[in-house]
Amino acid sequence: MTAAANFLTDHPELYEARFPDPERVAARWAEHCLRRYGAPGRRVLDLGCGTGRDAAWLHGTAGRRVTGADLSPQMLSYARTHHAGPSYVRADLRDFDLGTGAFDAVVCLDSAFLYCHANEELDGMLASCRAALVPGGLLVAEMRNGAFFLGRTELLDAPSRGEFAWRGVTYAHETTLSVDRTAQLLRRRRVWTADDGSAPLEQRSAWRLLFPLELRYVLGVHGFRVLALHDGPGPRVGAPPVGGGADGDRLHVVAVRV
Repeated sequence: MTAAANFLTDHPELYEARFPDPERVAARWAEHCLRRYGAPGRRVLDLGCGTGRDAAWLHGTAGRRVTGADLSPQMLSYARTHHAGPSYVRADLRDFDLGTGAFDAVVCLDSAFLYCHANEELDGMLASCRAALVPGGLLVAEMRNGAFFLGRTELLDAPSRGEFAWRGVTYAHETTLSVDRTAQLLRRRRVWTADDGSAPLEQRSAWRLLFPLELRYVLGVHGFRVLALHDGPGPRVGAPPVGGGADGDRLHVVAVRV
């Protein structure tokens, strides 16, 4: 296997093979939020758009005017070819300028929000989002939930394993998660193997662990008012327990720029 900064990010076709989403569940959830909470217009920024499949669904099926932004040149090239329709731009979500008041909503899916590891990076992202939004514009995001890891270890106790086939090659992975409490990060070690005779590839990545009250506070500091904050329902979980909650594995937030 060829070394890569991030194996799936650098190979978007493999990313979609590993994480198929023919129903565009995440995009449908985002559109539901945009409608329910009243995005003031059709202009949407898909921040951390990846392969572009959610951006293209929002643009084509939902009738939004979408700009997809990502830092990966490989993802952007793939998106332009395979999920045409939106405009695609290269941008670092931790600090970007795509025009003041250029969007009516910012959508940030699949824990892209959590690539802001340091407080300064989180500040930069939220300041950039606020500048990009019109007053009354929405920020819609879903991510891993830091509160889930308070005293719970079921995702940490043992490695997880999986495999998938693509173009005649079977790719297998063993993934180990650990919590770096000092840095407040969820760290992942993943070892990839393939049955084509190539050498194994080890990759490491991390996500910031944000807690619900912490997220609510930092959004307020940057001029957002939280409209919804819960562990479900969302694109990767079903309905929450009776009375709702915010300690499940996923966290969903909708906030309005004030």
